[in-house]
Amino acid sequence: MSNNATSDTTSNNSACRCRCCQWLPSGPSLGYIVLRLWLAVRALLTAWEKFAGTAKKEIADQFGAIGEVESKVYGLSHYHGMAPSLEEALRAEPLMPGWMLTAYGYALGPVLILLGLALLLGVATRLTLFLMGLVYVSLTAGMILLGGQNEILGTAMLGVHVIMIALALKWAEHDRWCLCKKC
Repeated sequence: MSNNATSDTTSNNSACRCRCCQWLPSGPSLGYIVLRLWLAVRALLTAWEKFAGTAKKEIADQFGAIGEVESKVYGLSHYHGMAPSLEEALRAEPLMPGWMLTAYGYALGPVLILLGLALLLGVATRLTLFLMGLVYVSLTAGMILLGGQNEILGTAMLGVHVIMIALALKWAEHDRWCLCKKC
């Protein structure tokens, strides 16, 4: 048997020939869309949580007793770019000017929403992924300035996000579900 016959048999064995799999895109395309969706959902939910707050509501039970219950609500009035304790700790850092921290806090939520939506919809995915990577790098800088346990855990978590974005950028050529193929 020649080498050509062996390589033909090997390639035939590695590809699934069943009818249920013929309509599926390639593995890298599926892997890319899952990664892209995960990153988009992560950005969107992180951003939406920046608009979360609590509201107290009075309720009456079946016996007429009135009690107060706190519930989670979303709204512009509850927006916080960073958790108050995190912002306070960063303001104590001499390397972080207060005006920059204020601007960053105002911009972080809307930027994450825009990037998450763009990635979810497939608008300029490579550029969107690159910008999202820069956001996570900037968040890493804040974690490093905080030091201690926050630095170790936060930096590791953000590092995983950056690796995922780098992997998505590597697989971007397999993107079959985007609005702009050139970007």
